[in-house]
Parts: sequence; C-alpha cells; structure tokens
Amino acid sequence: MARLPRFDLAGIPQHVVQRGNNRLPCFFDDDDRQRYLQCLRHGLSRFGCELHAYVLMSNHVHLLLTPKEAGAVSRLMHTFSRNYVGLFNGRHGRTGTLWEGRYKACLVDSGSYFLACSRYIELNPVRAWMVAHAGDHPWSSYGANAGWRLDPLLTPHSEYLSLGPDSMARAATYRALFADALPDDLVEEIRCYLQQQKALGTDRFRSWVEARTGRFSGVRQAGRPPRRPNCP
Repeated sequence: MARLPRFDLAGIPQHVVQRGNNRLPCFFDDDDRQRYLQCLRHGLSRFGCELHAYVLMSNHVHLLLTPKEAGAVSRLMHTFSRNYVGLFNGRHGRTGTLWEGRYKACLVDSGSYFLACSRYIELNPVRAWMVAHAGDHPWSSYGANAGWRLDPLLTPHSEYLSLGPDSMARAATYRALFADALPDDLVEEIRCYLQQQKALGTDRFRSWVEARTGRFSGVRQAGRPPRRPNCP
C-alpha cells in the first residue's frame, strides 16, 4: 500500500522530527552540530521556511517551522539533510545513510497548541534527564526565545509576538511558561499526533484541514477495531 503524503499546507506550522538510523548518534561533537545548523540556515532561506523552535539531541532533532508554500518543508528536509550527511560522512570517514528513513511531521494549530509544541521541543533535554532546565542545553532555541541571546536561524511566529508589546516583555512571558512542566496528557497528545503525522490542534482546526485536504486528520487509536456481532 502506497504511503499517504504528509499533511502540508502553506502558512501552517509543522512539527518535524528527524532521527538517526537505528537510534545511533547523528552528532559526534559540537562541530557536527554547528555544521547541521549551518546547513539548516542555508536551506531555510533557499526554500522559504521560517524556523521558530528547535533542539538538537544526540540521536534526533526536533524543528518547528512554517513553510511559505506547500512542499517547501519536504524540499528543505531532503536537501539540507543530504548536504549534512555528506559533510558528516566526509569528516568522520564513513559511508552510508545517517537518518532513519523519512522524517515525520505533523501540522500544528495556532494558539496554545503552537506554544505548547515550542515548549515540548525545548524541554526535550529536560525530559531526557540531560539538563535540569531548558536553558542549560546550548543546542536549542530556548536561549533566543527566552531573550538571552540572538539566533539568526529563528523567525518569531505571530503567537510568540503576541506574548508582549516588546522583545523584553515577550521573552519574560515566554520564560514564565517554563515555570511548570507540560502536563503528561499534553505531552502524549503531541507525541501521538507527530507519530501518526496528523493535525495537532482543536476539532475546528482538524475540520479545517480535512476540508482542504479531503483526508482524515485525527489520530487513530491503537489496536484493531472491535468486531461486529454476527447478525441473526
């Protein structure tokens, strides 16, 4: 059975995850991470995508970005990921694939869902027990979104801009969002929609996506559907 194309709509944010093959590291050191971000930065400009949040883990990457046109994310991921693999293999004297098949992506609604997804991404190192606070991990967008540094990779989304009248106020409000951990049910919801590559958001948002794509955009429960009883 042919794989369905990912949900992909111009102007709608996408949560993207890219994993190392067999869960092996995709970065050996900080030079690798710098090269990955350089490839990403060039790709964002070339393919018309805006990046709002990211985190580099040891064996996977999360990105939250918005394409200006449909298909831009796919072109971006294919090109810059391939370029990074070439640099990685050449630097470390290896050959072959680095990534685990296709990247996964889901659409993300605006409002609280967008900010929750941004927090989910930047809190990955905390959930993995790598650091105690999101700000302790240097390879994420948290430092820039929290107002501690500039990051040329990032373009603020309208939801972030709505957090305050100026950059200092927005950064302070954003930092305050991290005072409490994301609820477990919300973490599982984000993971589920990403794994099934659907549309994370309200029922109204999913209905809007379905009207434009002609496809079911909600997640399906695990397991087989219940059997119907035999008719007399």
